[in-house]
Amino acid sequence: MKNSDTPSYAKPKLLEQVRGKLRLKHYSIRTEQSYLDWVKRFVLFHEKRHPEEMGAAEVEAFLTHLAVEGRVSASTQNQAKAALLFLYREVLEVQLPWLDNVAQASVPKRLPVVLTQAEVKNVLDRLKGTQQLIAKLLYGTGMRLMECMRLRVKDVEFERRELIVRDGKGFKDRVTMLPDSLVEPLKVHLARVKALHQDDLRAGFGSVYLPNALDIKYPNAGREWGWQYVFPSTKLSVDPRSDVTRRHHADEKTIQRAMKQALRDADISKPASPHTLRHSFATHLLQSGYDIRTVQELLGHKDVATTMIYTHVLNRGGRGVASPLDNL
Repeated sequence: MKNSDTPSYAKPKLLEQVRGKLRLKHYSIRTEQSYLDWVKRFVLFHEKRHPEEMGAAEVEAFLTHLAVEGRVSASTQNQAKAALLFLYREVLEVQLPWLDNVAQASVPKRLPVVLTQAEVKNVLDRLKGTQQLIAKLLYGTGMRLMECMRLRVKDVEFERRELIVRDGKGFKDRVTMLPDSLVEPLKVHLARVKALHQDDLRAGFGSVYLPNALDIKYPNAGREWGWQYVFPSTKLSVDPRSDVTRRHHADEKTIQRAMKQALRDADISKPASPHTLRHSFATHLLQSGYDIRTVQELLGHKDVATTMIYTHVLNRGGRGVASPLDNL
């Protein structure tokens, strides 16, 4: 007979299990939202059957549906596959050999869009204020947009002219340069941010999100100046994970929209974005004669082969071959 005094604990629902495992492994909020969405779509596609009841055939059917019916890109299909692999391996703890045999779409190898130095200057000149400062940092350091948005005050080294990029792609830290021309503008910007932070503290706020559960180990660290974002949001918001009201980093969509408008104003027809400034950073360094290994370290690429894609600009069009038309 079951003891009525013994508490019974209901097993968490599937999505709650996935969310819990993602947070345990310190995945970003964006990855969490994306993986939860793919798991939900997978279950709904198979008429709400539990994943434990499904296998290779169902996973392949879902991924095929995305490619054929949904016409999604290869990178989107691979993201869906990664979410399902996480579900089976990390949450359901199902070690099935077919997981490695599920076909993965090949991402087409395309050359990155690169702006010339004149085009970069033209775009930067059409940006103003904080948006211009962010764009200059992207081009001047080679950071990814979200690396810039998540930059903390403590990781700006003015004396050494360095920026420390924490938890970049692949959860790796790296060091990149801080351009001399941005030292004073960045100091002026941080003075305004510090005043904003002090106002938040006086109002009873001022804490910021800390990674890897550091807020448990150091309860007051989130209110310290060094942990604040270099580019904070203009307004306070509620953290979806902790329900704490705090000031998050600025919305990356703001710089994306500003860059798009600057390209139109500059009459540049290339399909560029803030990430194009990172491509241009790497390309222009190689054009200036810097070693490809140095550029690889600054970009944070795991394999130098990834950096090699930028060497295409070192040749003239058509691999340096002169067209016979020009000899007529």
